[in-house]
Amino acid sequence: MTIKQLCKISHKTAVEKGFWGEVGRNCGTNSAIYKNNGLTRNLSELLMLIVSELGEACEALRKGNRQVLKKQWKKDTFEDELADAMIRIGDLADSEGIDLEWQIKKKLEYNKSRPYKHGKKF
Repeated sequence: MTIKQLCKISHKTAVEKGFWGEVGRNCGTNSAIYKNNGLTRNLSELLMLIVSELGEACEALRKGNRQVLKKQWKKDTFEDELADAMIRIGDLADSEGIDLEWQIKKKLEYNKSRPYKHGKKF
């Protein structure tokens, strides 16, 4: 699966499963509402859902919840929560029309030119 395919499938599934509300949904007075095919989401909410998945990955790691067999899926493991974060990133990227695959390639190219630790201590 390509990154583009991941993004398309992630967004399509999120819409089909009702994670995108109807236009006019009340997301707060200062919310950044993004519309996609008549559906809306709060961009800050989407970002925080990604953060929450990473928090769940950290918690799974702290509890020692890892997949022992790499090709046998197990829910609520470190690996499962990382996948959840990627799915949420894919949903957001596709909804915004972001070519994440291209963005990642460009960022990797740029990072090759940066100094050790990008010039920082850590």
